[in-house]
Amino acid sequence: MEHKLFIHNTLSRKKEQFVPLHEPYVGMYVCGPTVYGDGHLGHARPAITFDLLFRYLQFLGYKVRYVRNITDVGHLEHDADEGEDKIAKKARLEQKEPMEVVQYYLNRYHKAMEALNVLPPSIEPHASGHIIEQIEFVKKIMDSGYAYISEGSVYFDVKKYNKDHHYGQLSGRNIDDLLETTRELDGQQEKHCPLDFALWKKAQPEHIMRWPSPWSDGFPGWHLECSTMGTKYLGQEFDIHGGGMDLVFPHHECEIAQSTAALGHQSVHYWMHNNMITINGQKMGKSLGNFITLDEFFTGSHKLLSQAYSPMTIRFFILQAHYRSTVDFSNEALQASEKGLQRLSEAYSRLQTLKPSAESTVDVKNLRQLCLDALNDDLNSPIVISHLFDATKAINAVADGKASISSEDLAELKDTFKLMTEDILGLRLNGDAANSVGADAYKKAVDLLLNIRLDAKKNKDWATSDKIRNSLQELGFTVKDTKDGFEWSL
Repeated sequence: MEHKLFIHNTLSRKKEQFVPLHEPYVGMYVCGPTVYGDGHLGHARPAITFDLLFRYLQFLGYKVRYVRNITDVGHLEHDADEGEDKIAKKARLEQKEPMEVVQYYLNRYHKAMEALNVLPPSIEPHASGHIIEQIEFVKKIMDSGYAYISEGSVYFDVKKYNKDHHYGQLSGRNIDDLLETTRELDGQQEKHCPLDFALWKKAQPEHIMRWPSPWSDGFPGWHLECSTMGTKYLGQEFDIHGGGMDLVFPHHECEIAQSTAALGHQSVHYWMHNNMITINGQKMGKSLGNFITLDEFFTGSHKLLSQAYSPMTIRFFILQAHYRSTVDFSNEALQASEKGLQRLSEAYSRLQTLKPSAESTVDVKNLRQLCLDALNDDLNSPIVISHLFDATKAINAVADGKASISSEDLAELKDTFKLMTEDILGLRLNGDAANSVGADAYKKAVDLLLNIRLDAKKNKDWATSDKIRNSLQELGFTVKDTKDGFEWSL
């Protein structure tokens, strides 16, 4: 492979050259959403981070099998006072089937992902559709001696596993420290140790989502689905497992333990984790009153928002920070991203109108390699964006008649700009509206008005000329007169 990609492996805590474990595809598994409630900005970050990786691996020539799971069993989140799983509760209150509730929120999630231009995964398995496989996985763990049955539930024996392996290697924690800081919780008397986690949980009589098993009617533990579905679709060893940094412990730590117990070896070669999005230094959450859904961002309907922000502004905002760094939300930061995206969009539009000269007085020959070097360095998207901003200066200089560019350099610049902005960063340039259905007619309508304005100016009909320009500006358009006619942007 011509390009050497280095990615940060959470397990080794260093950047490693990416070498796929096997052909014919690169196996990539990313923890998807827990399907309850509307997606928020924090959900967008892992989706966009691993969409960038998915796009770049494909550009490098890899065939990628990208698996993103859907947690729809409903056992993950509980009401603090009642202990009832939220999907089951909503289904009961609204007299709906649990899967009807799941489908409603899944549809909303997919709609948000489409708006953010996140490519769909190769496979999107549901936890509820793989109950038999999860039961079989529990049997393998029990056969290895690292699980026990207690009152109809099955628990993973963390202490026993730690004697033979190392529980905590991903997060850097050790079991003695964990035991000292773990508080006793009500309803956990059936565990041998507070650190033990459920592989299969016996369902209470009122629990709607339940399946038969050799141990009880119940449901699988949260961690189990990823080990089961990852190895089912990607094999006993696969290349990349990703997710948010908040999943390192306990979720991914438990995955490593489960897979090692069931298979006799670890299944994942590279672990990758994106950092959090915070608001005023705090993690976004409903309990803190700072939870903003993606729909609220797109419409500007939340009290913390000073305006609506387009899906591409959100995507650009996330890509402007390295995926392993914390990003703190503010209206000012999003407004700056909005302006930055507009700069790129305007430059991209001007690029299409440039006329080549005999020689170049701008240096754009190294743009592609500079961007590739940044991407090969652990997906450094902010550096890629900084190189693209440098390129906009050259584009504007040529467009304003202050520089020239050869036909060869112009063709390369057009190809590289499109490759980096649209194909790899996944940005829809020139505004979301201009890329929606009817975009061509939309552009032609604005061009028509501005051509009428040009005719009015030639005829010295200044009243009509000023009226068209002022009316478009009131609607949010920027109109610029040039020596060849006009330019506009929204």
